[in-house]
Amino acid sequence: MHTLNSNVDLSVIPDTPQNIQSDVVMHEVSAQNGTSDRRRQLVKKKAKIVQFNNSHGGFSSAIWRLPTEILAQIFLYCIPEDRNQTPAPYLAPMVLTTVCRRWREVAVDMPSLWRRLRLETGHGDWQQRAFCYDSCLKRSRGRQLSLTLECHNNDWAELRSLLQPYVHQILSLSLGFFSGAGSLPVGDFRGLDELVVYTDGSDPILSVAHTIAQLPPNMRSLRLMDLWFNLKLLSGFNPLAWAGLTNLEIVVDGLDSFPRLLRLCPNLSSLTMIGIFTAIETSEPLAHANLQSLRISGDLPLESIGNLGLFNAVTLPSLCALEVRNIGQWPHEEFKAFLTRSQCPLETLIFGGGVMTTDQQLAEYVTLFPSLELVVDPMRSTFYF
Repeated sequence: MHTLNSNVDLSVIPDTPQNIQSDVVMHEVSAQNGTSDRRRQLVKKKAKIVQFNNSHGGFSSAIWRLPTEILAQIFLYCIPEDRNQTPAPYLAPMVLTTVCRRWREVAVDMPSLWRRLRLETGHGDWQQRAFCYDSCLKRSRGRQLSLTLECHNNDWAELRSLLQPYVHQILSLSLGFFSGAGSLPVGDFRGLDELVVYTDGSDPILSVAHTIAQLPPNMRSLRLMDLWFNLKLLSGFNPLAWAGLTNLEIVVDGLDSFPRLLRLCPNLSSLTMIGIFTAIETSEPLAHANLQSLRISGDLPLESIGNLGLFNAVTLPSLCALEVRNIGQWPHEEFKAFLTRSQCPLETLIFGGGVMTTDQQLAEYVTLFPSLELVVDPMRSTFYF
């Protein structure tokens, strides 16, 4: 049994008809055995209700008289903007359909309420959940969808079948690979723009690799933030598999994955690379014309000394912003040679925690780029951005 706690001072609630009516109801039973004074008091309160109703034509709460447009805006604020959630009778938007007929009509007639959903498969009564999911998807009425799909101890067949009529609507997709989940070819989602892949801590790397082996041609953003990719795995992808990407966030095992990523993604404009950083032993010279933003976070302690070879072979003529964390001693001379070779319009340079630089090195960068935004912030030291 749930107990509701309130900080409201009931003594200051105005003497509205609802409160008077509640007071009458609460005291009628006790009044039967009470004094005549109590009866007279109740009669007077009842008379007030009758008088109010006669003079105002009946009382109705202001919220029931709200224009539909305002009510619709309030409903939108009930939906989380930062995540998709599983349809449930006690959560918006479904709970909004249970208040009254008008609220149900307004909510059901708002496709924007039904475009962010989290769907699960692999446990519980699938038929019941599938009916609920399908009802919600139908209410989106062709609008672009943002979906989170989670597969538990099963394959994706049930969800694929459910989503078939809506596949062209899916703009953003988050895939949760849990223990036992197989691959889900995302090439079927032809309208997909953004894909996020996460796990429950298990290591379904092969299933994920098959899932992203061929991305939809119009997809622009891919985030793979808790799976480890090495050069061998990345080399197995078709050279054109990720050609359309403009944003990539990935965890790598070894810096030799860096040149491979640039080759896989010729149109990439933003790259976030996190992982275990060992030196690049050999790499052919590589120029990437489109990369503008590069964020790197490694696992090396501040006192680590050694040339990682990160900037030795690459040329990035469009690079505008660079942020680095946890890579030990900064390869100053290597980076200056890279800047000279690239002739890039560097605007922002951020050194987070775990990067060792000197004041003289920082002064040189300001001399090279007088309008440079230079930030040294040891507090930016987390492994993930």
